[in-house]
Amino acid sequence: MKAVGFTEFGGPEVLRVLELPTPEAGPGEVRIRVHAATVNAIDALQRGGPSGPPDVQPPFVPGMDAVGVVDQIGPGADTHVRVGDRVMAIVVPSGSHGAYCEQVVVPAESVVHVPYTATDAQAASLPMNGLAARLALDTLDLDPGQIIAVTGAAGAVGGYTVQLAKADGLRVVADASEQDETLLRELGADVVLRRGAEYPDRVCAEVPEGVDGLVDGAGLGALTARAVRDGGRVVTLRGFDGPGERGVVFEPVVVFGYAREHAKLDQLRQQVEEGRVTLRVAKTFPAEQAVEAHRLLAAGGVRGRLVLTF
Repeated sequence: MKAVGFTEFGGPEVLRVLELPTPEAGPGEVRIRVHAATVNAIDALQRGGPSGPPDVQPPFVPGMDAVGVVDQIGPGADTHVRVGDRVMAIVVPSGSHGAYCEQVVVPAESVVHVPYTATDAQAASLPMNGLAARLALDTLDLDPGQIIAVTGAAGAVGGYTVQLAKADGLRVVADASEQDETLLRELGADVVLRRGAEYPDRVCAEVPEGVDGLVDGAGLGALTARAVRDGGRVVTLRGFDGPGERGVVFEPVVVFGYAREHAKLDQLRQQVEEGRVTLRVAKTFPAEQAVEAHRLLAAGGVRGRLVLTF
């Protein structure tokens, strides 16, 4: 089968088309004929240097989001999908096992139907980023009516966090550049403040007692504590973990822990169909143009996801 990956670490130029053996669905697994796979920042991190188990050997195939058609179901798989169904899945890459390929095998719990309102490319933007947002909100565990701040709100995870927080009944204070303010208001943010290192101070001016929780997608780290009330929590998406002032707790989260949360992924599907979650695609590329997609991602400023098609 055709795949896109690399045999050595480096910049976008190391990506190339590979020919790999077609995988078979084992017990409890589903194989998907992939039509679309999203390009995410984590893919570029994987491409740029070792980040997995040291015993994993090349070739490496990135990609954590796959959309396509079920073409094989392994024995004993407890699944609500059938061969021929149009589905989406979150993929946990390991060596040559990633979403940038014509066929990928995943646990049955990682697979749900595609929202009937979505194209393949649109649906591919949802599994990993949507589950990351859901994990962040579940970790904060706020009650309806409480206030959440979101940094990196115009990004994929940030945008989903804003919309899912609103669906949970929270009041949202989001950050944005001047050009993204309209976007954040369309996504449902109650208050939009200018992004950057001064964002926490702007939150304090808006909410003097401090917000109840904060999702830090921009990597502001320790700076965010000043925006949170005494004893509040900050969920960090870039791994920051340190002592907080006034009892503020930092909690790093990794989406891998939600890779088999079937019910949560299916809830995201339902929320898309209900119009509560907006799918944003910036541009699609044939898989053979993965280098160009990664270069565009590296240039920054992309709003919406870049998607490879197979």
